[in-house]
Amino acid sequence: VLELWVPITIAAALLQNLRTALQQQLTSVLDATEASYIRFCYAVPFAWMYFAALTWVGFRPPELSWDFFGQVSMGAVCQILGTVALIRSFQTRNFAVGTAYSKTETVQAALFAAVILGESMNPVALTGILVSLLGVVLLSTSEGWRALLHVGPGPALWYGMGAGAGFGISAVLYRGAALSLPTGDFLVRASITLVAATTIQTVGMGVYLFLRNRNSLVLVGQVWKRGVWVGLAGMLASAGWFTAMTLERAAYVRALGQVELLFAFFVTLVIFREKVRTSEILGAATVVLGLVLLLI
Repeated sequence: VLELWVPITIAAALLQNLRTALQQQLTSVLDATEASYIRFCYAVPFAWMYFAALTWVGFRPPELSWDFFGQVSMGAVCQILGTVALIRSFQTRNFAVGTAYSKTETVQAALFAAVILGESMNPVALTGILVSLLGVVLLSTSEGWRALLHVGPGPALWYGMGAGAGFGISAVLYRGAALSLPTGDFLVRASITLVAATTIQTVGMGVYLFLRNRNSLVLVGQVWKRGVWVGLAGMLASAGWFTAMTLERAAYVRALGQVELLFAFFVTLVIFREKVRTSEILGAATVVLGLVLLLI
């Protein structure tokens, strides 16, 4: 029987792809930080509406605790730092290498979950995560493994690993925050965690942008017609991620989320009929093998 977290994760990955595509259209008028802020500030109203809708149809709001706020606050900060590190890796010469190393998020999430939440993992699933990581690296770098082996410990590597750490820790802390709530159905636990995280991120980044350059907030407000759609897609994707991570280990969820790379690969191959490298075909096959191992 297919577990509920599996289709939720796949839907979240596809919605994240959509959000990223919509967000990239704004980079012509916004800088990287402003474009990143769009995903938080325009998602907040939708996150609150989602939580309100759940309570309206009968879900009881959970009792909140300082433990919850501590974990969700640290998770929100780590996610922002991961995003900043990823953007910095794009600005280095070896941006593809930085992206590839950021994909170590799944392995790092498994390690952080063991330390922070005391969660263990069965050997087959861990093997699946490592195999899918290998496939993702082959798909992410134009020269495959050669690019990674020859880059050395430069900025791309450290920013990429830092991004992976930020995303990995945040995923584990969000799961920890949702599980720390003493009451509530998994849907409402996930939604209140989402509301808290996006609100903290919106306020925190908003203050930073205001202090850095007040005009940034004006620019963010001016693109509201497109920003609303980024926010809606982003909130739906995040709701999927948070719900899946409330049900299952963060490392499993983030590993399965790599299925979005397979969709992008097949769109390139089947719809656009572009030429693909042998390393890309090998990478796609390796990701599939890893995900099969993860789910069996």
